[in-house]
Amino acid sequence: MIAALTLLLVFQLIGEIIARGLGLPIPGPVIGMMLLFLGLVLRGGPGETLRQTAGNLLQHLSLLFIPAGAGIMLYRDLIAAEWLPLAAALIGSTVLAIVVTALVLDALVRRRKPAEPDGGTKP
Repeated sequence: MIAALTLLLVFQLIGEIIARGLGLPIPGPVIGMMLLFLGLVLRGGPGETLRQTAGNLLQHLSLLFIPAGAGIMLYRDLIAAEWLPLAAALIGSTVLAIVVTALVLDALVRRRKPAEPDGGTKP
């Protein structure tokens, strides 16, 4: 498990170095995740150790929300004072994410399956 966690952290570190070194507006962990994905695609998938470690991390993913919850409690007065812009940002970004996801899915479905001339029925 330590080797798999080290691998994940090394890719995150590489991503962070690339992001800061090139001054990219993309977070380092995102770049590291893309590099890890590329490496796994080239390798043919994750090994059993990495698969088990990732599964264990996903089982305990809810623990990562504890610091965010503590931050909300710590800054509740500030959040109460700025609730309208926060609510607008949350609702707007959620609607935008849904719309973009729907448009991308529609484009991918159209690209994958061209319309059949007989209206989609096959004999």
